[in-house]
Amino acid sequence: MGFDTPAGTRGARQPRGPFFRWLNKVMANRLRRKGGRTMGLDGLVLTTVGAKTGVHRSNPVGWFPGPDGSWLVVASAAGAPNNPAWYYNIAAHPDQVQIELNGRTIPVTAEQLHGGERDQAWQQITAAAPRFGQYQHKTDRELPVIRLAARPG
Repeated sequence: MGFDTPAGTRGARQPRGPFFRWLNKVMANRLRRKGGRTMGLDGLVLTTVGAKTGVHRSNPVGWFPGPDGSWLVVASAAGAPNNPAWYYNIAAHPDQVQIELNGRTIPVTAEQLHGGERDQAWQQITAAAPRFGQYQHKTDRELPVIRLAARPG
């Protein structure tokens, strides 16, 4: 199974526009300089290759520890009916993803979790950050959980 979460039909308003782009840039730069947390979560900078443009795009995202040193991220878009753009970028180029964390740039491979694996990760995520459960209640799409694993070599 791959990246197969369709858009929903209802949900919260997805943050967008010039202010949100500026805020993302500020948060990403802060994470690059200082690391740490963003919006109450451990943060990293996720860089993807645009699905349509081929341009590198960077977004600050919260992460949760996954198995074997991997990182889990949720394509929540705050409970919007549509997946965030970075989800589609990862789906198009799962082997051209990198993260910036603690002053390091790490090439990663992205994999969407399904079934029991997703359920287990989802329980961990909502226990650590209950707001993700609230996001899920706002939309009728299943919020994708993505595991980012360091590429060997």
